[in-house]
Amino acid sequence: MQEQMLAAQEELATRTYEGHSGGGAVKVVVTGGGRIDSIHIDPAVIDPTDPGMLGDLIVVAVNQALEAASSDASKAMGGLTGGLDLGGLLG
Repeated sequence: MQEQMLAAQEELATRTYEGHSGGGAVKVVVTGGGRIDSIHIDPAVIDPTDPGMLGDLIVVAVNQALEAASSDASKAMGGLTGGLDLGGLLG
């Protein structure tokens, strides 16, 4: 079972997950390993007088992408552990 979990973790790390905010104006792609792969920002949402708004849009998109990755990992690992409670070890 340990080998299966390791293989599943390695496979999940190669997957990518997207998060969007601002109606798609900000798009973030993360890997299953939790690294940000890319950020795309529509120039129309860059307001020099309100940099906080752009920051908020990026945070929302990053968190959405990371949640998708975490959810996918939980599903994949949950199938391997047979529903065992591992006390939050999977993310």
